[in-house]
Amino acid sequence: MCGIAGIVGLRAMSHFAKGAEPKAIVQRMTNAIAHRGPDADGIWQGSDVVLGHRRLSIIDLSPASNQPMTTPDGRYTIVFNGEIYNYRDLRKQLGDVQWRSGGDGEVLLHAWARWGDGCLQKLEGMFAFAIWDEQEKELCLVRDRLGIKPLYYTGFSLRGSPDGDHFGTCFASEVRALTVSGAVSAKLDMDGLQDYLQYSTVHAPRTLLQGVSMLRPGHLLRIRADKEPTTGPTCWWHPVRAVRRDAAGMSKADVQVELRTLLTKAVEKRLVADVPFGAFLSGGIDSSAVVGLMAECSGSPVHTFNVSFDESEFSEARFAQLIAKKFNTEHTEIRLKPADMLRHLPDALAAMDHPSGDGPNTWVVSKVTKEAGITMALSGLGGDEVFAGYDVFKRSMALQRKRWIMSFPKPFRALAGAAIKNLKGGPAGGKAAELLRLNDWDLANTYPLSRLAFSDPELNELLTVPTDGFNAVDVLGRLVLEKEGGNRLPLLSQVSLLEIGTYMQNVLLRDTDQMSMAHALEVRVPFLDHDLVSFVLGVGDAFKYPHTPKQLLTDSLGDLLPREIIDRPKMGFTLPWAQWMRGELKTFCADRMTALAARDQFNSNGIHDLWQRFLANDPRVTWGRVWMLVVLEDWMQRNNVQS
Repeated sequence: MCGIAGIVGLRAMSHFAKGAEPKAIVQRMTNAIAHRGPDADGIWQGSDVVLGHRRLSIIDLSPASNQPMTTPDGRYTIVFNGEIYNYRDLRKQLGDVQWRSGGDGEVLLHAWARWGDGCLQKLEGMFAFAIWDEQEKELCLVRDRLGIKPLYYTGFSLRGSPDGDHFGTCFASEVRALTVSGAVSAKLDMDGLQDYLQYSTVHAPRTLLQGVSMLRPGHLLRIRADKEPTTGPTCWWHPVRAVRRDAAGMSKADVQVELRTLLTKAVEKRLVADVPFGAFLSGGIDSSAVVGLMAECSGSPVHTFNVSFDESEFSEARFAQLIAKKFNTEHTEIRLKPADMLRHLPDALAAMDHPSGDGPNTWVVSKVTKEAGITMALSGLGGDEVFAGYDVFKRSMALQRKRWIMSFPKPFRALAGAAIKNLKGGPAGGKAAELLRLNDWDLANTYPLSRLAFSDPELNELLTVPTDGFNAVDVLGRLVLEKEGGNRLPLLSQVSLLEIGTYMQNVLLRDTDQMSMAHALEVRVPFLDHDLVSFVLGVGDAFKYPHTPKQLLTDSLGDLLPREIIDRPKMGFTLPWAQWMRGELKTFCADRMTALAARDQFNSNGIHDLWQRFLANDPRVTWGRVWMLVVLEDWMQRNNVQS
């Protein structure tokens, strides 16, 4: 697990390099992401490229696995962030190679040299890497199937020089590394801003900065040195294309046996490490399942970590203790007071490479885990998306059963929606009204409302430039369901596809990466094993719903988990954010809301009105809708983003 950065097309750099050498600029970039890799630092320059690497040593701790790494013939050079779990099997397949290390990075390098991009289908793991072909003068950027590891890039050019036009690309694991390179003007992207205000995130390939793109999961981008790009990224893996069609015809018993096998393999392969490792244990179904399977696969007690808050309305500590006792783990319970969270908040916000309304929670968990001596931890992230654990799955099923409502005339439905909005109030009432104004209740139409923070009319009250009607979740949903054929899968699998492609990849995984790597902690996610995901997407709805929470998962685990865990209420961090924002954080929030209101893109009256309504306990203004604006302004100030 590491941080990578680099520049290809060195002759085009003169307009922003300001006399600095290419290696010095890439060094500046890797310094900006030093937190990702405190164990080693490397820079390599080729004929028209410079590659940089910061290493967090997980597999083969020796200097022999340091990067950048070049093949013996000098043709290929790689910088790699992530882990290849099946590297030992690939090493055997590669046969007669003069190995210089025992790590997975060298295996990936030789796999590419042997098979080219065909090696990608052989890889099991999480990764983002750049590999330079000195012979072809080509750089290839690659991102893993499900978007666990990030990769950003920006293009630049120098036109009208005496020897012609020149083109280049700058890439990195984090946006902050691109901004310090000089290749990026930190200017707010309006399309990205609209996306952020709608969903509290920006969906790949967009970002909040003009000219900066995020490589989409399962994609690769080929860049010819000093050549103007003629094609964009290409997709090398897509979840719809990878669905196991045989799953639909299996009996319930066979599905459960196959799923238990895949789950065990997913956990087992993620235990390969040469450093102390453990697991996040909330005491919920997902983390408990991971810990239980780790205990089965591991020859020594599992280290588990639970963060609890004394002042929370609900404490998960007793559930975590129950699991720790059942599987005889070396359990560490870290009790934090809300005051501790507030004390850490400035550092958590500073760690944000991209603004997020939910990142501080992950930052705190990662901090205390790393301080306990752990360098790698397994997480239950992805369980809800894969196994239909969220309320959006229930709502989507209910809406399909009630599609008869669409037979009523639209004006009548609109009037009923307005009445519900006035009666119910809050975001839920607004979404109910929006639903009744739709032309159809198919998933492509209803899903974009599920995690919507601000509707278009509300955005027009906050912004000075009217919205253009674009909705990234709507576009991504139709791409997956209609163009890729996801709508031919069972309904709950369709919802899983949308949850994975939007909220999970662009919020949960991004938060987990940036907040864990802020502490040089690697997090592995067994539920996002691509073989497991491909199988579950092919399983019919009857085995997933109607259900106790995540019925398919819990049934397949047999008696691994006690009923107290399966039947317990779904929780999570319960922190008094609204209370803090009206109390201890009031000045902090007010200052940032005032600064945001002063920016040209924002309607001053609209921002101030939203803040005052929140302070007055207006139920239509939840703390999350205000906090995402506070975080946005804080991020813009910290990163000198010009509006």
